[in-house]
Amino acid sequence: MTNVSESRSFGEPPDDGPGEVVDGARIAESDPSMLRSSAVMAIGTIVSRVTGVGRDIAVVAAVGFGTLADAYTLGNTLPNTVYLLLVGGALGAVFVPQLVRHLKEDADGGDAYANRLLTLTGLVLIALSLVAVLIAPWLVALYVPRDYPPADYALAVAFARFFLPQIFFYGLYTMLSQVLNSRQHFAMPMFAPVANNIIVISMAVGYLWFAGTDTTVASITGAQITWLGIGTTLGVVVQSLILIPVLRRVHFRYRPRFDFRGSGLGKTAKLAGWTVAMVLANQVALLVTTRLATGANVLAAQEGTVAQGLTTFDKAYLVYMLPTSVITISIVTALLPRMSHSAADGDLRAVADQITGGARLVGALIVPAGVLLIVFGPVLTTLVFNYGAGAGDAATYTGVVVAVFALGLLPFGLFYLLIRGWYAMSDTRTPFFVTVVFSALLVGFAVFFYSLAPTSLKVASLALGESVAYWVVIVVAWAWLRHRLGGLNTWSTASTLGRMLLAGVFAAAVGFAVTFALRSWYSGVSGESIGLGFAGYPVLAIAALVLGGLAIGVTYVLGCKVLRVAEIDDGIALVRQRLPILHRSRGGDL
Repeated sequence: MTNVSESRSFGEPPDDGPGEVVDGARIAESDPSMLRSSAVMAIGTIVSRVTGVGRDIAVVAAVGFGTLADAYTLGNTLPNTVYLLLVGGALGAVFVPQLVRHLKEDADGGDAYANRLLTLTGLVLIALSLVAVLIAPWLVALYVPRDYPPADYALAVAFARFFLPQIFFYGLYTMLSQVLNSRQHFAMPMFAPVANNIIVISMAVGYLWFAGTDTTVASITGAQITWLGIGTTLGVVVQSLILIPVLRRVHFRYRPRFDFRGSGLGKTAKLAGWTVAMVLANQVALLVTTRLATGANVLAAQEGTVAQGLTTFDKAYLVYMLPTSVITISIVTALLPRMSHSAADGDLRAVADQITGGARLVGALIVPAGVLLIVFGPVLTTLVFNYGAGAGDAATYTGVVVAVFALGLLPFGLFYLLIRGWYAMSDTRTPFFVTVVFSALLVGFAVFFYSLAPTSLKVASLALGESVAYWVVIVVAWAWLRHRLGGLNTWSTASTLGRMLLAGVFAAAVGFAVTFALRSWYSGVSGESIGLGFAGYPVLAIAALVLGGLAIGVTYVLGCKVLRVAEIDDGIALVRQRLPILHRSRGGDL
């Protein structure tokens, strides 16, 4: 999870100051480097996500969706959680803008500053990894309910001890990636996770070969735990180390520097402090949802309903993040250095134009992706995760959770973009307060919906709480940043996004109609009833995805044209060119 104020901004033209009003996303055609970077990042992200799906298929086949899977997932989640909480959020938010600033201002191109920051954060990460391994039992206890079965708890702790050293390597990967990104080298950081995925796939396949698919918490052996633990961590190690040779291509040589005093790291530490506080607010919400999700699987096992818990939540979230990773993150990753340059020059108007352009581009591409997940979530996850003993119903239910998550796909993408707008201006204080608002909303909605939901819908209720929270907080975040920048073309952007959503509603109706017609036709011919996820009918499932996907795509495009959403033509052109990051319109620059 990443993660009403000025209502008048929705009812009147914004005050954008002097100059031409920017009406949409822009791209200077004279900037081919940005085009190449965006294309490479999109391809890298797609390859990474495709192999990531293969990794998830293999892991689910090995450990399933039950309480064994939750112990593995919880142990594997802790390194990310601890890393993001104490270090990772600060690195991601502060590193690129500060590196860009020192790259422009320092005589050595920021090399000394980068070396000091790499040295300091490396030392912190080593110490943090060692401490985390020692206190693993207490970390696990935070994320499970009080009545969590002792055997499940012990297994989660065992996995955590293998996985927590990943903290250092996650940090190393992030630091090296940011050094490369600040020097306009985006390719290898996007492709490095592919190596991780391939190693974990190999580990899971090996596990299936010697352990089979019916391992439980009670039957898993020490050798099997070791295999899963070492294999999973090895993937993260390789993902980080593979970037070291690439640094030479950008003419960067790492040399340890311990002269931290007076080097400019004080400002970075101050900025990072707010980011750590922001991540802490986010992790409080994650703590609540994790405890609720692990408790849901215990309830499901007690009542004999379909397995659903932390693994279900985690796999649904990964599928939900696929379009965000390919579209939103690719756009914002390439846009952040450019916004940082504009902010460093004091050109807030350019920052505002880049944000509104990015928002419209994100909306044009993310809305149809969200419709696809809403309509075909159960079909997709059944195809992907229906492997291993008893995975069918759990795989289909995971798709229901995906569909509920997808209701918040657009506001999530916009929220991600707006937070990076503050980061570009070296403002980490405001994102903290915005994230506190989001976390409070998420916890409130999640607990409320979870308390009302029957056992069979507990995890889906958590996804609903997150989606509703994003829709509420995006109003707050947009108005807040608009005030900071002096305008964000709020009315025209909201109107455009609203028409995109309306076209998406039409497309969803057509998609549901296609799947219903296909299901009814086959039932009439064969006399067999087909479930929501087309379980046991992979050919029909693929046919539904292809026919329904085409119907959704055509309907969405036609709907946008009827509703005069000009961005759709540029979106089509960008997809054809495999450049889903930039958008050409009438005059101006992104």
